[in-house]
Amino acid sequence: MTDFNSAFSIAASGMKAQAARLRYVSENIANADTPGFHRKTTQFEEVMTGQGAQGAVRLGRVDLDRSALDRVYDPGSPMADESGYVDGSNVDLVMEIADAREAQRSYEANLKMFEQTRQMSSALLELLRR
Repeated sequence: MTDFNSAFSIAASGMKAQAARLRYVSENIANADTPGFHRKTTQFEEVMTGQGAQGAVRLGRVDLDRSALDRVYDPGSPMADESGYVDGSNVDLVMEIADAREAQRSYEANLKMFEQTRQMSSALLELLRR
């Protein structure tokens, strides 16, 4: 049963990490029009235990994308510089939607793994009852 517990743990960690990733993607999309907003990026880390790597993941540190901000000409804005430009955000909506789809599909794959493991453990318990 410990192998089943390990599989459940790995699938659950993947779902948790993808849910957190999707939260950051949602923040990026919500702030796409916020002046001066830098896109948030994350990476996954392998969870290490006393026996070494077990296959579980977690979301790593959140970093700000330091690529150049879009410059928008808006001389009427109170945030405009002396030449009439405002720093926009560096969020690319196409990239964020692609990241959201990737996170969704990865979440679904982990959920499918969780369901398959549950079915296998139920089938094993049924066999042991006979």
